[in-house]
Amino acid sequence: MIVVRNCFVAKPGSAGKLAALLKEAAALAEIPKHRVLTDLTGDFNRVVLEYEAANVGEFEARMKEYQTNEKFREKMKGYTDLWITGNREILQIA
Repeated sequence: MIVVRNCFVAKPGSAGKLAALLKEAAALAEIPKHRVLTDLTGDFNRVVLEYEAANVGEFEARMKEYQTNEKFREKMKGYTDLWITGNREILQIA
């Protein structure tokens, strides 16, 4: 089992908008066991979309699905305008 974290530092005033968009998009894409997190400490305006996958193969299949899912792509249109930087963490559950 792995945990995937897509971490963003939102533009000032955009963290709430980004969090809401990620929540809606994750539900639309039917991402199981997902959650959206916002900062209490650390980088200001940090928003994280976290979810579980059985393995890296499932993660890769999900990424391919996102590329062809028109409803998901439409929902995410313009999301890059809401953040400054981001990264992805893929962690194995021990």
